[in-house]
Amino acid sequence: MRVLQIHNEYALPGGEDAAVAAEAELLAGAGHRVLRMRVRNRASGPVAALALAGAPWNPVRYRDARRAIRTFRPDVAHLHNTWFSLSPSVVDALRAEGVPVVMTLHNYRLLCANGLLFRDGEACTDCLGSHPWHAVRHGCYRGSAAQSAVAATTIALGRARSTWDSVDRFLVPSRFVKDTYVRAGFVPDRISVKPNVVTDPGPRQARPSASRSVLCVSRLSEEKGVAGLLEAWRAAGESLGGLRLRVIGDGPQRAVLRRAAPEGVDITGWVDKAELYRTLRTARAVVVPSECYETFGLAAVEAMAAGLPVLGADIAGPAEVVGALGSRWLVPPADPAALAAALPVLADDSAVDSAGARAREHFERGYAPGEVLRLLLAAYRDVVSGT
Repeated sequence: MRVLQIHNEYALPGGEDAAVAAEAELLAGAGHRVLRMRVRNRASGPVAALALAGAPWNPVRYRDARRAIRTFRPDVAHLHNTWFSLSPSVVDALRAEGVPVVMTLHNYRLLCANGLLFRDGEACTDCLGSHPWHAVRHGCYRGSAAQSAVAATTIALGRARSTWDSVDRFLVPSRFVKDTYVRAGFVPDRISVKPNVVTDPGPRQARPSASRSVLCVSRLSEEKGVAGLLEAWRAAGESLGGLRLRVIGDGPQRAVLRRAAPEGVDITGWVDKAELYRTLRTARAVVVPSECYETFGLAAVEAMAAGLPVLGADIAGPAEVVGALGSRWLVPPADPAALAAALPVLADDSAVDSAGARAREHFERGYAPGEVLRLLLAAYRDVVSGT
């Protein structure tokens, strides 16, 4: 199958970019031809400002997309992120060329100016089932009313022009995301749940209890809840039995979190995927303290692939993943006291070994690359055949 993969990469690469790249590799490895049409946002400067101004509809990207379609002649186009350099104009290009379209909804960008459903330190659904102009009043995108107006205009224009009606099938990484979009008015039958691709590192060589290292793999930003984790780790104190916490990640809160880190906590920045998987295979457990409506829970699934138990926030996508281990491993979000009370389970050798084994089984059943590929190709076949 010939697949045109279209994705607008972020100025600071993150989990979404990694998921898109992994999916392209999965398809290519299975013998399918993939052409990747990619652009990358600039963080700031005149070029970034010009691209942002064209976010509602970019004529240059429209022409680029039509040119790629005519050159490659895909059987199907798989659209990922369009914000902000690509713009929804690429959807019009696909429609004009008669290409079947699958789109993965990695975030809430079609509903929310910042794509997170998160504002002022907590989850926010003001624009859900309403209109996007609340974002201007609150400065939801980068704290700027002007930039939020561009984001809101993009959402409103997409609705007014019925842009997203041209997408034949939406894919979402969790049931929570599907339910959220249905609440916003999207047709349920056009949305299928398909997890993101996660590399299978293979069974671990040692039991989780052999390690004293607990990991948190996260972007260091407010909605990820790492500050609350550090507070909870300090409060848990001696009940952790001398375990150490390593926070792998980067982001706007890195300097603040480093200053706030208690004894036994290291904040080490990002590592490449190969190093991450090596670290997971020799760790004891992973904590996912997110406070926002995460769409998938990549860190949780990667941990489970490595046979690690996950102590996670009971919210959105991560809750669907971690819930398979039982209620003991779920903690109310944005509640450092509750997290501190739950953390001692990580010092229980028997508990972490048992949960780690269940985690690996859960990964093999629902998240292994072969299963994800099966679901992806099924969606492609459906839209190509018109079913």
